[in-house]
Amino acid sequence: MSNLLQQLNDDLAATVEKARRSLVEIHNGRGGAGAGVVVRADGLIVTNAHVIGRRHLQVTLPDKRQLPAQLVAFDRDHDLALLRVEQDGLTPIELGDSKQIKAGEWALAIGHPWGVNGAATGGIVIGGGAEFPEMRGSGREWIAASLHMRPGHSGGALVDSQTRLVGINTMINGPDVGVAVPVDVVKEFLARKDLTGLRDL
Repeated sequence: MSNLLQQLNDDLAATVEKARRSLVEIHNGRGGAGAGVVVRADGLIVTNAHVIGRRHLQVTLPDKRQLPAQLVAFDRDHDLALLRVEQDGLTPIELGDSKQIKAGEWALAIGHPWGVNGAATGGIVIGGGAEFPEMRGSGREWIAASLHMRPGHSGGALVDSQTRLVGINTMINGPDVGVAVPVDVVKEFLARKDLTGLRDL
């Protein structure tokens, strides 16, 4: 293996390993499970609204501890939810800037597809915005990437090559396209007036 290919291999593996430190598994009390991303060290976690139930939420941390979770905020229109667990010292992911994402950049989606914890899939960014043909008229912003998301990736992290969060995985659009809620939409969700105390993110 050439030195360049080995370096690429090592860099990708390190990116996935770092992202996994901020990745949790969410059980919704209905027999379903998805992923979530730690955004603050004192127990705040972002996921998809469609991942959660309203009761009996439980989170499995990267170290396999299981904790009950409280629903803090819910936005069905943007498919986002914010959970809290009573635990300090978690590893928050660094928030990126989805407005700077360009077509052709590399991205990795981390989640728990079909129960495989912390599984990764990679591909290039197709584009961002609200003008993808299948999604026009929704009034929502998206990031689409040419990668293989599967059930269980939902709520997990779409990260760039610097392991910065650029989106929350949300849906599959055909066999080769994964779609995420841009991190700038996530930031707006976290900064709303009804989420007092979250503005320091």
